[in-house]
Amino acid sequence: MPTAGERVTAETFGFSLRKHPRRQTRRREGCYRRRSNLTATDPATLWPHYLQLTEIEQAFKELNSDWNLRPLYHPLDPRIEAHRFVASIAYCLQVTLKFQARQLAPGLTPQAILEKLSALQRVDLQLPTNDGRYLVLPRYTQPDSDQQLLLQRLKLTLPPPPPPRIRGSTPASPTVSATSL
Repeated sequence: MPTAGERVTAETFGFSLRKHPRRQTRRREGCYRRRSNLTATDPATLWPHYLQLTEIEQAFKELNSDWNLRPLYHPLDPRIEAHRFVASIAYCLQVTLKFQARQLAPGLTPQAILEKLSALQRVDLQLPTNDGRYLVLPRYTQPDSDQQLLLQRLKLTLPPPPPPRIRGSTPASPTVSATSL
């Protein structure tokens, strides 16, 4: 280091890098280090469990953000268990769709598939009869060419429409009701 009042030049000032800490940092880039209290378990078997945990957390994040689910507070234990059950079923369906899409329609995410197929609807057509009752004919909307191609790629078929039924003398409002699949 130069003394007080001395100019800083190549002869009066020098430096060197400490290479050892820098090398350690470089070698650790892209590596994970996890700590567990399961000391009897082989670390090689813990890693897939950790990855599965991150996938579950990601799925719940997607369920909350993509489907605009808000936090629910249930006062009774059976309601909490029912909510967990429904969330688990939703997660299982999402994972199943993800793996099916990975094999049969690479590049598509479950969210993209659900967005594309959300336009398909089941329509209840209500026709009045001579005796004042209504004949209800459940029907599905016709998939467009993109939806048909997606259904074929995923090897999915629309379920057959339910059989017609007869409703009492008051029509359900609206006369034609639509529900998403």
